[in-house]
Amino acid sequence: MDGERVDRGERRMAAPADVVHRALLDPRSLERWLPPEGMTGRVECFDPRPGGGYRMTLTYRDPGPGKTDAGTDVVEVGFVDLVPEERVVQRVVFESDDPAFAGTMTMTWRLASDGDTTLVTVTAEDVPPGITPQDHAAGLASSLAQLAVFVEHG
Repeated sequence: MDGERVDRGERRMAAPADVVHRALLDPRSLERWLPPEGMTGRVECFDPRPGGGYRMTLTYRDPGPGKTDAGTDVVEVGFVDLVPEERVVQRVVFESDDPAFAGTMTMTWRLASDGDTTLVTVTAEDVPPGITPQDHAAGLASSLAQLAVFVEHG
């Protein structure tokens, strides 16, 4: 069915759930781990509560296929649900003149704690069709790997 694609990624991290949860809700942390490899991020207007959100500008290190303009992607993220140490649900709105890359995607970050480790699972629903499953899988894996490094080593 159109508009109902779901992409997933997961990774076990050697960090407790409270540390991972904080990294999901801190603007400076997000700038360090969220942008996929080859991009940098800048967070603006951060409000970490249900109904709040943030705006992030992602910039390609090398000229890339920017969706907002040449070399950048801008996303508006709204927090739908925040459950400490369990989940963060976000509504992610992509700004693009190209309808294949525009739209609203729901991302759910689930944390399953096992003492000193946490299984982080991210689910992306209603992924814009211009983002290929292969590119999105690589982007999710890259962000999860960077999150793991961030929470495991600071």
